[in-house]
Amino acid sequence: MKLNKSVLLASAVTAAVMMVPNAAFAQTCKVTDPTGTPLNLRTSPNGKIIRKVKNFTPVHIMEYAYDNKGRPWAYISFRQNGNTYYGYVFREFVSCY
Repeated sequence: MKLNKSVLLASAVTAAVMMVPNAAFAQTCKVTDPTGTPLNLRTSPNGKIIRKVKNFTPVHIMEYAYDNKGRPWAYISFRQNGNTYYGYVFREFVSCY
């Protein structure tokens, strides 16, 4: 019976940790597009452009995704003029430290 309680407790702790939102694990990074032009923020990997993000803007990577060609994208959030924006950017143009 004692073993069952230990297994149950371990399962509950594991489940609780798994339910923590990805935002809790967000990486702080910055936009580093080598072309010097603003980076496109998109609705999905390689999707519709919804905004531009200037070089050296601090961003938080929330999760990673891949487009239909297998290229890596990052789902990010960033603040600008008191607003928070979310979207996908090409992962190659974001540097994390």
